[in-house]
Amino acid sequence: MNLNAFVGRLMIVISLAVPARALHVCADENYLPFSNRAGAGFENKVAAAVAKILGEPLDYTWSSYRGHGGFPQFLSSTLDAKKCDVVMSIPYGSREELTTRPYYISSYVFVFPKSKRYDITSMDSPALKKLKVGFERDTPAEDALKMRGMIPGTTVPFEIGEDNQASPAILLTALKEEKIDVLITWQPAISGFLKAYPEFDVVAVPNTRALGAPEQYSFPMSMGIRMGDEALQKRLDEVIAKHQAELTAILTESGVKLYEPRQQ
Repeated sequence: MNLNAFVGRLMIVISLAVPARALHVCADENYLPFSNRAGAGFENKVAAAVAKILGEPLDYTWSSYRGHGGFPQFLSSTLDAKKCDVVMSIPYGSREELTTRPYYISSYVFVFPKSKRYDITSMDSPALKKLKVGFERDTPAEDALKMRGMIPGTTVPFEIGEDNQASPAILLTALKEEKIDVLITWQPAISGFLKAYPEFDVVAVPNTRALGAPEQYSFPMSMGIRMGDEALQKRLDEVIAKHQAELTAILTESGVKLYEPRQQ
């Protein structure tokens, strides 16, 4: 066997022995509309598209966002523990991880029956003080209601926790069953369920100021990478820059409403 043939065979053996690099994603295994093991969530679909663009297989590490310690603990036990390389949605500029350039901007929203014709356009709309307002705990919505002295009042808090595997869909069910009059929530959290509720109005909560302090309800969302992995950050930034239209189409088809922040 000549030298060139030997080197060729050796390279084949090496390539078979070393597994191809994979896009290794941390995600919740049962938290639609974000993600699940079946790949039905919008984060699953974005991850699949990114992996295909990179020409890499897609692997997952599964762990609940909703366990003790919430999302920060999820990041600590998965991404920071080097069990995977990326999470698909994290606020841009997070202090906890490196973030890519944003690939979508969405918002907290008011949701209420169209038939009621409530005049609700901001957190300071007078109608809110007369209604049963549903919200998820530990969110900007809760902070806003506290700031305005509306908690407890007639507000109704919800827990989307790991203990009962509650889905964000329970928020819409409560509204449908008139247990609350209006819901304030992160639009992507209910995006996959809204098609079943054409009778609901969905109004973006505008960024505003209260007591002189800025309040943010629209957030640019990025992919999160472990601190120090600037190489992966750069690769993902390039994917987002070149394929933004494709990623936007996936989000839109999944019901995620894209918003540009506006000031009140």
